Amino acid sequence: AEGDVTISIKDELISAPYVSLTIGLMKKFGVNVQIDGDMKGTPSFTIPAEEKYISPGSILVEGDASSASYFIAGAAITGGTVTVRGCGSESVQGDVAFANVMEQMGAKVTWAPESITVTRDPDTKLKGVDVDCGEIPDAAMTLAVAALFAEGPTTIRNVYSWRLKETERMKAIVAECTKLGATVEEFRDYCIIHPPKDNKVNDNVLIETYDDHRMAMTFSLAACAGVNVIIHDPGCTAKTFPTYFDMLEGI
Repeated sequence: AEGDVTISIKDELISAPYVSLTIGLMKKFGVNVQIDGDMKGTPSFTIPAEEKYISPGSILVEGDASSASYFIAGAAITGGTVTVRGCGSESVQGDVAFANVMEQMGAKVTWAPESITVTRDPDTKLKGVDVDCGEIPDAAMTLAVAALFAEGPTTIRNVYSWRLKETERMKAIVAECTKLGATVEEFRDYCIIHPPKDNKVNDNVLIETYDDHRMAMTFSLAACAGVNVIIHDPGCTAKTFPTYFDMLEGI
């Protein structure tokens, strides 16, 4: 640009970790972004005209933490042990925080700089949680299915952005969780999921994916608890994870 460029947030910055990730990556390429205001409020970002991109020569590209969330939740649901590599305690991605949510529910989480290992003692049941998921809205969908196998309700807060994604995810989550036997209370920007009695999820349910890759991957996790689910249009995962079902089968 010929002059300074300023981007001002007028309402509320959602998914702030993705913005921080972008700013950090720009810095690695020699461009410094000036931040004014609170990242959790209505900040503004200025890129001075004199800033120019310079190659750092080499850079590590992490694995996708959003995709890792399915395997992290799968381990929490089954009580097995899964290690995801490519993102860990030194990750720049906000969605690694999903592992902390699984820990709150009762899973055991072990962090390494570039990996996360999750397991759960079979004698420790998952328990419902109340979580602000404003910074992890994609991974929060995975929490909705884990909630079906927990003791007590789970409240997923600050996810109005669900309504503005590939599909109207709030409606989709409510509809498909209800098919599986849950009672779901829907509000403007949060929902409360009450699991089925004794966590007995309905078997052989056809899950509508709404042409949304995350709906397909999220609801496939019901199978981790021994529940048969039929995923309509599984090929929609090609948007971000075309080999997802192969990898899920592999573990």
